[in-house]
Amino acid sequence: MQTLFADFSLWLRIATVPVYVGAIVLISELLHRYTDTNPEQVRKVVHIGTGNVIIIAWLLDLPAWVGITSGVLAGIITLVSYRLPILPGVNSVGRKSLGTFFYAVSIGVATAIFWPLNLPQFGVIGILIMAWGDGLAAIIGQRFGKHPYTIFGNTKSWEGTLTMLVVSYAIVSIVLLNVNGNIWQTWVVGIPVAIVATGVESIAQWGLDNLTVPLSSAGLAFLVDRFLNGCSHL
Repeated sequence: MQTLFADFSLWLRIATVPVYVGAIVLISELLHRYTDTNPEQVRKVVHIGTGNVIIIAWLLDLPAWVGITSGVLAGIITLVSYRLPILPGVNSVGRKSLGTFFYAVSIGVATAIFWPLNLPQFGVIGILIMAWGDGLAAIIGQRFGKHPYTIFGNTKSWEGTLTMLVVSYAIVSIVLLNVNGNIWQTWVVGIPVAIVATGVESIAQWGLDNLTVPLSSAGLAFLVDRFLNGCSHL
């Protein structure tokens, strides 16, 4: 009986993932169909909203296979959506990019790497930097960006870049504060991670930032955290 209850509890927790993602997609489609919301803003609703699924997986202690399976299924759906109009609210921005596909892949890969290591916080850091850092940078840059610059063919704004830098640092610090506590390492790890994430996002092409930013951020946060905590024990 206890095992049966545990299985039911697990599946109930797992069910929150498709329900949550479905709600985000539904909201995006309603915005697309029934409001005059800019298509790029609709896309960012999905971008930021779906990224938060990593928090659900972390807080509910979902097994790694849930994130991996979700990443694979989402990747397949996004690839199909480039051929068939099954997600018009997501793919209505008038530009060809595999960014949504790479985003799904990054969630699956981050989960596959850090959940088995019992270090989910680093996967969370990587995905949230992409979700909130990149998402808010685009919104702020488009709305308030008055100082553009071009790098490797990408036109960005200093306002958006600064937003990416600040939000990335805040995400690393908040996540590690909840895991490691208020120690000096918590406030230092985010500095190199934020700088690298911002740099990678600035030069990425063809939507590859949705893969390179979260994975490089997660990997670097892990390495810097291990290094600093190792030094503190010398």
